[in-house]
Amino acid sequence: MKNNFRNQGLTMAMLLIGVCTFTSSCKKTIVQENSNEISMKEKQITYEDKTHALDNNDNFSPDGNFLCYDTRGTVYNNNLANCKSIEKVEIETGEITVLWEPPSVTGENAAPGVAAVSYHPKEDKVIFIHGPFLDEVEERGYYDIRNRTGKVVSADGKGKLTNIDMRDASIDGPTTPGAQRGGTHRHEYSRDGNRIGFTYDDYLQKDFDRTIGYMEANENSPEGYTHYFTLLLKPAKKGESKPGEIEKAYSDSWVDKNGNKRAFIGKVRAENGIDYETSLFVAEIPENVDITTTISGDKDNYPTPPKGINIRRLTHGKNDDGIVRGSYNGKRIAYLSKDEFGIKQVFVIATDGSDRSEDPEKEPKQITKYKSDASNIRWHITDDWVFSISNGNIFASYVRNDKNFGKVIPITNDDLERGSLVVSPDGNMLAYNIVMPVKEFKEGSKKEFMQIFVLDLDWDEIGASLN
Repeated sequence: MKNNFRNQGLTMAMLLIGVCTFTSSCKKTIVQENSNEISMKEKQITYEDKTHALDNNDNFSPDGNFLCYDTRGTVYNNNLANCKSIEKVEIETGEITVLWEPPSVTGENAAPGVAAVSYHPKEDKVIFIHGPFLDEVEERGYYDIRNRTGKVVSADGKGKLTNIDMRDASIDGPTTPGAQRGGTHRHEYSRDGNRIGFTYDDYLQKDFDRTIGYMEANENSPEGYTHYFTLLLKPAKKGESKPGEIEKAYSDSWVDKNGNKRAFIGKVRAENGIDYETSLFVAEIPENVDITTTISGDKDNYPTPPKGINIRRLTHGKNDDGIVRGSYNGKRIAYLSKDEFGIKQVFVIATDGSDRSEDPEKEPKQITKYKSDASNIRWHITDDWVFSISNGNIFASYVRNDKNFGKVIPITNDDLERGSLVVSPDGNMLAYNIVMPVKEFKEGSKKEFMQIFVLDLDWDEIGASLN
């Protein structure tokens, strides 16, 4: 049946499936002030005795019918090097399809390491991290954060693999133009699918901490690879930064549809020259930037961004955190920061805003007042709602600029610990992980695994709770 949005600016119709196969009888105390309790039903869709890790990525297929995941932690330990496969599950039927299952070894050292998978926003394919194949270990070494690239595999189950970024860590000359010399991670397509953002760890110069970059298809990409690599920020060397300089960039995500802005958390040297702050930044990437003007570096020189990249600081606090998320219209950014009690809360700020702005509309606004840390921020497609998790439960925060701004609606209220929240492309469904006991415990095996749950959003009930 169809539920119509009410009079709170929710102008689109949403589909409510309303299937329930799992609920919890133990209720938690609501952990958010100024909230009304409602109840919606969730459904477990994976049951196999293995891990199904969503990992805070873009896991829904473009049509919303599938979720992709990796199987880290199924064998030996939770090291991504021991992840055995990249898979997808059909939400309606629970049918599993293995998309990529490379030859691998299991142990303290392992290869190749495949994990952290995301769907392309328009095409039937997924992107994920990939370490060295077994026959490359002697030359490259085992899987490591500084020893991995991005690969794409078709999501039809046929296993067609595509190389994305070239890794060139040779020390006998300059790094191949358009190649990286370490490891890319958490690959994320822009919403138009044309650019890929990522975090990066350099292998040749390990006295630099993690930073961020992006890739795009280019006729000058290294032979055999589809994309040209560049950084968005050259960080200062660890421990050597000056006031205002960034030593580490992380927790990044696209802000706008076209990949012209990427927000991130920066570890920055404070004005006293001693302490550090973690604050919100935006990297601005002109539409016409020439990615080939990047300098790929060599064993003595760290790579530098292409000409025209601008880094802008939005906040000047010490405690900003979490994977930041841009609204669908690109006008606002949601992020986490500690309140006066040291609890991480959800904040929203205009993309062109600042905590030093004289315009109140450009300043950060605290949305939640949780009694325990917030996590897993996600926007709804209308940009009127921000979802987050606190104390294992999911909440929807209303952020449209009207009389109901800041109201927070509990979506779940029980003793389950949810994580890795993701929202379907049509905004009607949430998916997330819950660690569950195995169906049949065998001696010497694991007692619990991460499973995938989905929840159909009842927008009539959510909308009515604002009244």
